Amino acid sequence: MSVNVNGKRLSDIPFSVLDLSPIVVGGSPSDSLRNTLDLARHAEKWGYNRYWLAEHHNMPGIASSATSVVIGHVAAGTSKIRVGSGGIMLPNHAPLVIAEQFGTLESLFPGRIDLGLGRAPGTDQLTAHALRRDRRSDGQDFPEQLAELRAYFDPSLASGKMHVRAIPGEGLNIPIWLLGSSGFSAQLAGQLGLPFAFASHFSPNNTLPALELYRRHFRPSEVLDASYAMVGVNVIAADTDEEARRLATSMQQQFLNLIRNHPAPLQPPVDNMDDLWSEYEKEVLEQQLGSSIIGGPETVKEKLQEFLDDTQADEIMVNAQIFDHEKRLRSFEIVAEITK
Repeated sequence: MSVNVNGKRLSDIPFSVLDLSPIVVGGSPSDSLRNTLDLARHAEKWGYNRYWLAEHHNMPGIASSATSVVIGHVAAGTSKIRVGSGGIMLPNHAPLVIAEQFGTLESLFPGRIDLGLGRAPGTDQLTAHALRRDRRSDGQDFPEQLAELRAYFDPSLASGKMHVRAIPGEGLNIPIWLLGSSGFSAQLAGQLGLPFAFASHFSPNNTLPALELYRRHFRPSEVLDASYAMVGVNVIAADTDEEARRLATSMQQQFLNLIRNHPAPLQPPVDNMDDLWSEYEKEVLEQQLGSSIIGGPETVKEKLQEFLDDTQADEIMVNAQIFDHEKRLRSFEIVAEITK
């Protein structure tokens, strides 16, 4: 049992949404993007703080590969919720292109755009090579890429005279977040005084060490006076524990297909996962999905409070891979209700 060491209650912090625009069996990317906008509109109405979309490539079950385009679609269809990337995988792109894309988004939707950045490719090596025609970057130069990107927004950060300008982009104040599933970006975010988002929804065992590393290395900056950590978590909520457990089998099948190296559209729920996985695969998935919160309203509320007690997060971002769109909406609605 965790202890409420920092005194934070669920109603004290913002909650946000992470959306992978899931493509379900029998569905299409058009359906997924339509559902994404519908969920974003509901999330805004329910009081969520921000709505982030993730960059993944060569994934039959994810429709948000052109992340900047989908961000523009969601921002245009909503009015006040912050919209951003969770994240843009910077090694896949020229920093100038990202500066221009997000400068354009910020110019269209001022004060509503977030730029979350990751250093992983977000895909397999073959696809990474297809994205990066020069085949050079493996993420090791992420700090240099980040410095270049930040200098396009604020030329005073450039190490030398800037000869290339990002227009739109230059002079705009677009919050930059570093995303991570291990310690590298946690330490870098701390040293630069940037906000940090940790992917506990698929890397639960690294969560507390990474947060400790971020807070320990944090240096106040023009961006932040104090550390600010957002933590992602899978939450599958339904009106009963039993229904939630069944809905969660779609997420479990998705990760099972990934560890088998057979990515696929999101599958409908099943009655018994033991018919699908081996004991070894079950153990692997229980490690990877160990922080997932699954249940009815009371169960979810209790487990979310324990998660907040453990992480002392400043914000929680909820991911929910649920096959049926209406049940996915209901899951986010339940979270909104119990965190008020």
